[in-house]
Amino acid sequence: MLLPATLFLWSIYWTQAASSQPHILVIVADDYGWNDIGYHGSEIKTPTLDQLAKEGVKLENYYVQPICSPTRSQLLTGRYQIHTGLQHSIIWWSQDSGLPSDSPTIAEKLKHAGYKTHAVGKWHLGFARVGYLPTSKGFDTFYGFWGGSESYSGHISCDDLHWSHVNHSRVCGLDLRDNLAIDRSQTGHYSTHLFTEKAIDIVHQHDKTKPLFLYLPYQAPHAPMEVPKKYEDMYSNIKDVNRRIYAGMVTCMDEGIKNVTNAFKKAGLWDDTILVFTTDNGGSIKNHGSNWPLRGGKGTLFEGGVRGAAFVHGNRLAKKGYVNKELMHVSDWYPTFVNLAKGSLQGTKPLDGFDQWNTISHGAKSHRTELLHNIDPLQVWGNRAFDDTFDNRVSAAIRVGDWKLLTGQYEGRPESKEWGKRPEGQGHGVVGRSSGQTNKVVRTSSGQKSIMLYNIRDDPEERHDVSAQHPTVVRHLLDRLKHYNQTMVPVHYPPGDVNALPNKHGGVWTHWL
Repeated sequence: MLLPATLFLWSIYWTQAASSQPHILVIVADDYGWNDIGYHGSEIKTPTLDQLAKEGVKLENYYVQPICSPTRSQLLTGRYQIHTGLQHSIIWWSQDSGLPSDSPTIAEKLKHAGYKTHAVGKWHLGFARVGYLPTSKGFDTFYGFWGGSESYSGHISCDDLHWSHVNHSRVCGLDLRDNLAIDRSQTGHYSTHLFTEKAIDIVHQHDKTKPLFLYLPYQAPHAPMEVPKKYEDMYSNIKDVNRRIYAGMVTCMDEGIKNVTNAFKKAGLWDDTILVFTTDNGGSIKNHGSNWPLRGGKGTLFEGGVRGAAFVHGNRLAKKGYVNKELMHVSDWYPTFVNLAKGSLQGTKPLDGFDQWNTISHGAKSHRTELLHNIDPLQVWGNRAFDDTFDNRVSAAIRVGDWKLLTGQYEGRPESKEWGKRPEGQGHGVVGRSSGQTNKVVRTSSGQKSIMLYNIRDDPEERHDVSAQHPTVVRHLLDRLKHYNQTMVPVHYPPGDVNALPNKHGGVWTHWL
């Protein structure tokens, strides 16, 4: 009789747990390569990530955007970048640009549902105006930097926007904030350690009677190549010094994630926490990330730029310890989190994301059958093939079922034409069943063209363009791009503003409008 009674009490417990609001921890790695996580066969040591993924659900058909700001915008809004005006490039420090105010962020939605909301790390969604800032976008607190990258210990951030009307040099300034206040006291404090410590402080100080949403977008392993020596020394077997530093940066981040999750456990929050780990885009090949064996990397619409290393961990998962190959996208977190939090989607503009919790937790079929990687009308190249459908000269990519179409791409840059480098000492790896922002044309053995078609299930490494063999599929996907193009808002990509420069604000990047 004890067994049925135990099962009865257990069912009551889980019924109550499922009806409550879970804590949500979202950790984002920056420029993290597909091949740079341990469970993908990397030579880099990530024991924390490997164990968490093993206990949870690995997302192996999950997509992000090829660069920083668009991915972060879609995670926080649930909307494609073509619907927020962020479809071209990133948000530069000196641009008057940010998340539009016409739809609430996920932080605002969770706050309305009773959550305490905190962000620690990298923002990169604009700061020209106070209204762009994280504390104006639903976060109760923010600690970190507003720009896109900075030195790990000096916290100096530089804008590389071309100042044709001013000069051609980089402009740099301090970029570290405690809410709105500039923090000048952390010189020499390595950012991965700093952000970990700030996240732990939030967890320890959290009121346990309220649900917690902690957004932790680490800086690592984005350039510049900097890491404390003890982490670099772990990889003395790697000959390339920059790859050695990169590996140390990843392992340092992995250690930080261990310390954050331990803080959740110590605070008594872990058993009811849903953890999502994701990269923001593929690894940067020039900065020693590896997406091997996927083609391309950061900044490209090939798989190495957009297929993201990601997993979910938590006791609420009905099914654990498996690999999920259903199609998912970074915009899906928005409705998934809102529904888990018992929140409301009223007041949002039409979402491009889907609630994927049943897919993740139970292994059910994904609600998503297609996804738009991007349409960037400011990048155009080649000759138009058809007059009655989408202009294939425009840089774009779309996935429909197993098919992926790319238009207006340029194969000449290393991130596009290469399949990365096999890391030292690593055997050949495959993905699935395969064996194997420029304005220029793609060059292939057949000459110049700007339409490429791949069957991602059979050829996830994008080695075999089959557009010539499947003209009907090409036309169908071009028509789908035409459909999305008709819903697109104008690109918002203003020129840099000289009034933003740090020398006008005491050597600090700050809001100026």
